Amino acid sequence: MSKPLNIGMIGYGFMGRAHSNGYRRVGNFFDLAYHPVLKAVCARDAAKAKDFADRWGYESIETDWRKLVERKDIDAVDICVPNNLHKEISIACANAGKMVLCEKPLSMNVAEGEEMCEAVEKAGVPNMVWYNYRRVPAVTLAKKLIEEGRLGRIFHYRALFLQDWTISTDLPQGGQGLWRLDAAASGSGVTGDLLAHCIDTAIWLNGTIDTVSAMTETFVKERTHNLTGKVEKVGIDDACAFLARFKNGSLATFESTRYARGHKALYTFEINGEKASIKWDLHDLHRLEYFDHRDEGKLRGWRSIHVTDNGGEHPYMDKWWVPGLQIGYEHSFVHQVADFLDGLGKGVPAEPTFRSALETQKVCDAVLASAASGAWVNV
Repeated sequence: MSKPLNIGMIGYGFMGRAHSNGYRRVGNFFDLAYHPVLKAVCARDAAKAKDFADRWGYESIETDWRKLVERKDIDAVDICVPNNLHKEISIACANAGKMVLCEKPLSMNVAEGEEMCEAVEKAGVPNMVWYNYRRVPAVTLAKKLIEEGRLGRIFHYRALFLQDWTISTDLPQGGQGLWRLDAAASGSGVTGDLLAHCIDTAIWLNGTIDTVSAMTETFVKERTHNLTGKVEKVGIDDACAFLARFKNGSLATFESTRYARGHKALYTFEINGEKASIKWDLHDLHRLEYFDHRDEGKLRGWRSIHVTDNGGEHPYMDKWWVPGLQIGYEHSFVHQVADFLDGLGKGVPAEPTFRSALETQKVCDAVLASAASGAWVNV
């Protein structure tokens, strides 16, 4: 018999829906020591919070996150609010003895992240950051192939994350839905929003990043702010590209922008090794492309692995459908919930923890420092 884990959600936007869906569906497909109970959702607008609670099955609402954190019937708090609130809420949760699940990036900067790590570690509360792309079966399979040594020594890592939704000069900044364009709320632009995903995946797959050399650009310098109504300077990076060296000696290129017309969410990575190469594309997320130089010459070439086998060879897929039937983006959150709950049952932290996610924050800070100085920066 599984034990209940009472969830308190702070925020009800895109990620609030994605996480809630994960909590609701995990028990249908995974046998775990704990099952989530959607106890309360918190938002400043009571009517919208009530509508969200009714839609997703939360038992109650709060309009003050402090009250939610203080509630005795809440075991774990899920933080789905702008980045500038992560630190205060996380530390309050730790002090109240609550488990903490925090949206990415961990914090506004490394200094804040360190405080958050110290708080959860001192309190001894389970904690996790929502870097969900690790849980896409094809990406997890890439990790398995690398650990098996199939690629051999790795030479190159390259990643892209391209969008186009901020090109219009008429788009305002700040407030609900557009806080990612406000540096005071987000900390950075594409570096902390999109490249953080790329960096987390890269560290997970290929190890520590040692040094970076970056450039950023803000193409629209001023925008009307939704909260003040005034035209204000834009403080975030619209685009970022950087070079990196990994501790294992491999070289990397990372690029992200919200000004790539025609791309809504193009996230790709490719890894080139001594023996083989792999590449993955979010637009075709259930496939992993694989090239093995050890294949017989006349048959050598890129192969497309359809990651849908449920016989145990393909990660997570034994919990879903029959071979050949794929799953999607939303399932990565189901998998992350499952791993968190499984970790609770086994006493093993689910990755990435706050401490692990701090490594990504260190790279993000180094990237922004390099862009500002024009020099290589050690992470």
